[in-house]
Amino acid sequence: MEPGSVENLCVVYRSRDFLVVNKHWDVRIDSKAWRETLTLQKQLRHRFPELADPDTYYGFRFCHQLDFSTSGALCVALNKAAAGSAYRCFKDRRVTKAYLALVRGHVQESRMTISYAIGKNSTEGRTHTMCIEGTQGCENPKPSRTELVVLEHGLYAGDPVSKVLLQPLTGRTHQLRVHCSALGHPIVGDLTYGQASGQEDQPFRMMLHAFYLRIPTSAECVEACTPDPFVPSLDACWSPHTLLQPLDELVQVLQATPDPDPSGGGPGPCSPCTPLPGPGRPPPPLETEVQQASCLQWLSEWTLEPDD
Repeated sequence: MEPGSVENLCVVYRSRDFLVVNKHWDVRIDSKAWRETLTLQKQLRHRFPELADPDTYYGFRFCHQLDFSTSGALCVALNKAAAGSAYRCFKDRRVTKAYLALVRGHVQESRMTISYAIGKNSTEGRTHTMCIEGTQGCENPKPSRTELVVLEHGLYAGDPVSKVLLQPLTGRTHQLRVHCSALGHPIVGDLTYGQASGQEDQPFRMMLHAFYLRIPTSAECVEACTPDPFVPSLDACWSPHTLLQPLDELVQVLQATPDPDPSGGGPGPCSPCTPLPGPGRPPPPLETEVQQASCLQWLSEWTLEPDD
């Protein structure tokens, strides 16, 4: 597969207020480091110079984060009001996200919920990483939940591997990577939480991809499904041999699932029966300073890997 470049930005959703792009692997969202030759921010400026906002440091408002090594769907708000509406969806845990991954070994259970609490690792030399509760040096572990569905069993470069769909129900830093590692099935190519042997010399990338994203804002339903990168036609090292769950069926389930409604008042904005705001309908109440501070604190958990 071709490496990332300024020119090959893939847009999978566009409206007046939002863009969703298919971020390339091994590309940072933004960076203050002078040595960073390619970032998503630079790709956006190159493709959409007219959309850059001079009131922001980087020119674009990223609604959430993806690790440097992770590819896939990432939402960009094109104005302050749109950013605020997306932030509230993340704060209220109304966003639906699903990832594809190749993990080491053949996962035997077809479906499972992973619920290891995740905290920051205070061990010397590992302070940039996260860990599960009960391990040495794990500080301030917080409840974390991930749903896992096994799609296929196969081989990657001759080693047993499973293709899985991961749905994070909480938003901890490196959550999917930590949970897969804790199961004994680390993500292929994960040099931080993967196996210490020379096995991880083989993959050209970390095999984690943000596949599906739905943000039910009050004004529009931002929904995007990105192409599956983990297919033999794109990576000859991946050789699936047993299909357990068709991916297209799971996509239909994701699309049909009602959006979480924190008020308990019915289906969310992405549901067809839900009226969108319009003339004669009262605007949503303004957030208080306490609510805004709480939102920013929650968003801070969606952190990038450090530049250094």
